[in-house]
Amino acid sequence: MATSNAADPSHYRSVLSHFATGVTIVTGMDHATPVGFTCQSFSALSLDPPLIWIAPSRSSTSWPKIAAGGSFTVNVLAADQEDLCRQFSTSGVDKFAGVDFTLGVTGTPRIAGALATVDCTISQVTTAGDHFMVVGDVAALDARSGMPLLYFRGGFGQFAL
Repeated sequence: MATSNAADPSHYRSVLSHFATGVTIVTGMDHATPVGFTCQSFSALSLDPPLIWIAPSRSSTSWPKIAAGGSFTVNVLAADQEDLCRQFSTSGVDKFAGVDFTLGVTGTPRIAGALATVDCTISQVTTAGDHFMVVGDVAALDARSGMPLLYFRGGFGQFAL
């Protein structure tokens, strides 16, 4: 297997794109206005206490608004929610236009049809390169049956049994 310089951004992206990830939308509130962004960097962190982590970009315009509120919801997208993924990854638009949601226990949006939702309060934020590493204390979580939206090698797909 050939290797090359890890500092080459295009090579770095290409190699890491071989790891399939689920796709989430992280939501919060900016006063009374819902805000959110698409996020692939999400994982369970600890069972006791229940913690998760996300990694929003330091250039995100949505993350500072969510962080100021002190809480967020991770909405794990279902296979049929690719359009929502694209909507929430676009800057300068009303990301919640036409989006049905309810507020979870932390007062942050739970997107209708999401495969799972994880409501969190912000525990820790650390700068890590061009992203933040955010640890969330899990306040509530829920899931439904269905299949996840996956991202692999630059494209979207579905899990097949």
